[in-house]
Amino acid sequence: MKTFIGPRLRRLRIEHGQTQVQMAKELGISTSYVNLLEKNERSVSVPVLLKLFEAYGVDWRDIAEDDDTAALADIRAALQDPLFEGHRPDLPQLRASLAHSPDLASAFVTLHRAYLAATDQLMSVAAVGEESVLPTAPEAVVHNVFRRHQNHFPRLEAAAEAFWDAPVAADDMYFALKSRLRQQLGLRVRIAPVAEMPRSLREYDETRGEVRLSEALDHPNRLFQLVHVAGLLEQADLLDTILTEAGLEDAHGRARCRVELANYFAAAVLMPYDRFLAEARASKYDFDHLATRFGVSFEQACHRATTLQRTGHRGIPFFFLRIDKAGNVTKRFNATDFHLAEYGGACPRLEVHSVFRTPGRIVPQVVEMPDRSQFFVFARTVDRPTFTRHAQDVRLAVAMGCARDHADALGYAEDLNLAEARPTEIGINCRICPRANCDQRAHQALVLSTPVDTARRGATRYAT
Repeated sequence: MKTFIGPRLRRLRIEHGQTQVQMAKELGISTSYVNLLEKNERSVSVPVLLKLFEAYGVDWRDIAEDDDTAALADIRAALQDPLFEGHRPDLPQLRASLAHSPDLASAFVTLHRAYLAATDQLMSVAAVGEESVLPTAPEAVVHNVFRRHQNHFPRLEAAAEAFWDAPVAADDMYFALKSRLRQQLGLRVRIAPVAEMPRSLREYDETRGEVRLSEALDHPNRLFQLVHVAGLLEQADLLDTILTEAGLEDAHGRARCRVELANYFAAAVLMPYDRFLAEARASKYDFDHLATRFGVSFEQACHRATTLQRTGHRGIPFFFLRIDKAGNVTKRFNATDFHLAEYGGACPRLEVHSVFRTPGRIVPQVVEMPDRSQFFVFARTVDRPTFTRHAQDVRLAVAMGCARDHADALGYAEDLNLAEARPTEIGINCRICPRANCDQRAHQALVLSTPVDTARRGATRYAT
């Protein structure tokens, strides 16, 4: 087996302040051989390794040891970043870079880690304001567009109200939608087996004039997806107008926002504004009841409630937050003054994180932000479509919240003594929360400048 020690030999020579001529003399070999060894154009022989030990006290096993494994793993991990999509060197190129320029490879990994750390800090700072420091992030683009419209789009509401020529009974909705897509757009709807669509729930095939729905979708989501497709196609010009007026040029942000606007349209069709608002008020915003009455999911009913902001005929202003089991915010909409976490996790003191322990049950809570504003929040889990036994428990959690002043209009607050309820102190997320001594703190906050007191141990290692 050939052994190459070029970079290590060069580093050893430089550490001793020698030229190649001086090292060659020390080892009793030619200068050209030292040059070739340093360039990895020649493998090192055992006699030379022994002479390295005699001349420099270097164990030949150390200098010949292949320690590139960890470095190779580090550089390959860094290159998995989407930033390098389409420009990733192959394995032989990576091995060559480590063999010939290990310091450069190490510097690249260090630089990439610094980039990740800087991005993480920017994302944390971005969550403080309504406008993101990183406006090209698709989710930030969607949130900003909806926020600027106060989560309400009158033109989409008007288009949704004109969707049906005559009222359609709930139990006839699926057949009516299939007929409408066929008559208006020439589209055939087909339920496809999971094996045919193993990684998707809905596909629109323009060439075949077909909409395929996965059999993994339940009835409410089949309805929603069909109206969504109708909105994308029939309201394409209106969607383009709204996106253009919003000044969206980035392709990723524009596409994500188009999808969410089509979702808005679908919700408005399935849950007509006036009927939904009247039923919400009558039921004290019982979202299980609303989901049943309108044939939608709990999450869809919650999301629709955040859009009831028509001038002169408003519902309760809500914020909507959805998280996964790791606490990552996966969806957010806001018609309130509540500051929602944009990146990373929401505040761990929000009960939305605890509802995974009690699936399907509503958990209410009164919270207070650092600026003393108070909100009533209720949360529960929702389940995503399951494809196979290998994908069980695909569960998320949603939280709805409104200003404490509106809580009397909510049935979920009836078991709380709102007048005496002590609010839970929360923040947006740990990186920007000013509550220095919070017992749930997971990060040193960027907004805290007081050093940790080394003479005491607080509730956490970050406590001052």
